[in-house]
Amino acid sequence: MATPDSIHILHRIRRQYVQAKLGLYALQALAAILVAVAILWRWKLEVPLLASTALAILLGAILYFVLRWRSISKISLQHVARHLNRQYPQLEDSTELLLHEPENLLQKLQQQRVSSELLQLHPEQQKTFSLRSTATYTFLGLALLFSIGILYLPAKPLATSQPESIKVEFPNAPVAAADTAAKIEEIEISIAPPAYTGKSTYRAENPNLRVEEGATVTWRIGTNKPAKLQLELNEQKPISFKKQGKNYTLTRNFSTAGLYTINLNGQKSSFYTLEIIPDEAPTIQIQKPEQYTEVLFGEPQRVTLQAQLADDYGIREANMIATVAKGTGEAVKFREEKIKLNLSGNSKNYTVKQTLDLQKLGMTYGDELYFYLQAWDRHRGYTRSETYFVQIEDTTIVDNSFDLSMGVNPVPEYFRSQRQIIIDTEKLLKEQKSITRAEFEQRSNTLGIDQKLLRLRYGKFLGEEFESGIGPGGGIPEGEEHYEGDGHDHEEFADKNSAEALLDPYMHKHDQEGEATFFEPAVKAKLKGALAQMWEAELRLRTHKPKEALPYEYKALRMLKDVQQSQRAYVAKTGFEAPPLKEPELRLTGELNKVTPLSDQKSIDAEKPLPNTSAALQWVAKYKQNGKYKSADATILEKAGQELAQRSLNKPGSNLKALQDLRTIISEVQRGEALCKSCLVSIERAWVNLLPPAEQTPQPQQAVRSKLGRVYMKKLEN
Repeated sequence: MATPDSIHILHRIRRQYVQAKLGLYALQALAAILVAVAILWRWKLEVPLLASTALAILLGAILYFVLRWRSISKISLQHVARHLNRQYPQLEDSTELLLHEPENLLQKLQQQRVSSELLQLHPEQQKTFSLRSTATYTFLGLALLFSIGILYLPAKPLATSQPESIKVEFPNAPVAAADTAAKIEEIEISIAPPAYTGKSTYRAENPNLRVEEGATVTWRIGTNKPAKLQLELNEQKPISFKKQGKNYTLTRNFSTAGLYTINLNGQKSSFYTLEIIPDEAPTIQIQKPEQYTEVLFGEPQRVTLQAQLADDYGIREANMIATVAKGTGEAVKFREEKIKLNLSGNSKNYTVKQTLDLQKLGMTYGDELYFYLQAWDRHRGYTRSETYFVQIEDTTIVDNSFDLSMGVNPVPEYFRSQRQIIIDTEKLLKEQKSITRAEFEQRSNTLGIDQKLLRLRYGKFLGEEFESGIGPGGGIPEGEEHYEGDGHDHEEFADKNSAEALLDPYMHKHDQEGEATFFEPAVKAKLKGALAQMWEAELRLRTHKPKEALPYEYKALRMLKDVQQSQRAYVAKTGFEAPPLKEPELRLTGELNKVTPLSDQKSIDAEKPLPNTSAALQWVAKYKQNGKYKSADATILEKAGQELAQRSLNKPGSNLKALQDLRTIISEVQRGEALCKSCLVSIERAWVNLLPPAEQTPQPQQAVRSKLGRVYMKKLEN
């Protein structure tokens, strides 16, 4: 074992390093604590935001020091020995031998040598480590300066969280009696959102309100003297405020948007908007599985469900409705189950990751599962997703294509494939600008391969068993001879002059589309034409010209539908046949003298749209001509303003400026003052935009003729 002096040196180095490191961490935590204490000393707990920030800084500094102290305390003598090996090459990387009992003579000799070297170096009197403390002292100095600035530098006290009083403008208020008239000194508007939003009551910053659907709005108005306060909403009957102590209050629930004014002793304020934030229905997005999923034989009978559920104010309930269909034909049975969803996330955004075990649902081969998701929000919103289908492949159905008791079905089962190729081609053309050229060419070539496979499938019905029959002509190209192994081998006849040998060149039946017996000649000709169109489409798809291939694809589809229609069998119904009617004896022999035709005359007067707006526009045009008006003309403007406000309810902020200018014009007309020109332009533009477009009436054409043309017309008239 090493000497006690060498072990003592290792302990001393460790203790010095831990103390120095903890001192730096303490200074860093102290810097943050100084800033937090300065904030609390200056503003105490009067400002909740600053108080919470200071407390967070204090807790963070303490937590930081505790975590650092725990990490430093884990340093052992093993770490010190490694550090000395890096610091002193004389120790020959053997300082760790001092911490263990020597197992052999060689380790004992090396341990004694290292111990003597360590005692000669006297590392306890030297600095065996260096710490970077510049950043720590810089951070401490900045924190100290910042704390002194908070405590001693002059600064304005922070504003409280109480909002300022809302200002309401009265453009028609008389100026002469401003000192004696009643005034609104302060107004506060508080909004209490409905319970489904989960929000607390808040105060509005201006009279133009934007509140949640079903929110409760409360106006509190203080005046310098008793007055009559009313709220006029959408030019309807005004609602009076209730007096409570020195203030006037009014509380209303709102579910529709509108415009409102505050009336003080008969004087109307400017128009202010009241917008409604509607409650949106939940949204459901299903990423997995696909809308139709088939579980093949041998695959796990499980389906992974991944979906996203979101709502603006939160989802109250969500589940899955699954329907299992068992059996076929008239013996099919349905069973519906409600499955609980595994929701993860917050109340506004949920993520669904769930595995559906089809065996636990009682499904087996051939069964089908129909399911959809549904969600309810905290209000009245409800959303249901589309229906998704999951089917387990039925392995009990065997296709028997060699049943001699059944007739041959001449109708192919590939009629929908050509339509799918058309859909994919149109989709490729639509996405051409958003994808790369390489991807475009690859998808076009893939469609060409699909078209080739479809053409070869249809070619089987014409006897084309090899790809040599491709193209409009089909068959073997002209001038090409048979070769061995091409499927066209012929047996040799011993007697070249026999009847079989002479007829054999003309009885070439196998693999010939001309000898195919699936279709009649007319139907076979249509199918052959469809194959030719498919070849043309394939050629253009392979050469990356899907736009040129689309007409050929459509023509091939039309020919295939003609083949399908031509193979339908129509059987005449058997049963009772009614005798023919005796038309010459019974036709037009009824007595109509007692039948009186219905006649009703009604005069409907065409309703003129917006009559008051039209009258106001005429008044504006007349005023622009002579510059005169009467005080009674304010009634015309009032009625036109009501029509404008009524049409602006859907968009409360659209004509707000025009309504305010109209209120100014009405007050000027009532007082007999000169009218504001810019206000007239504003309200005239709003009224013109409000009127529906005029109906077009035919007008006589006025042809402009030259002198020679006029002389020619006079000659013709004479």
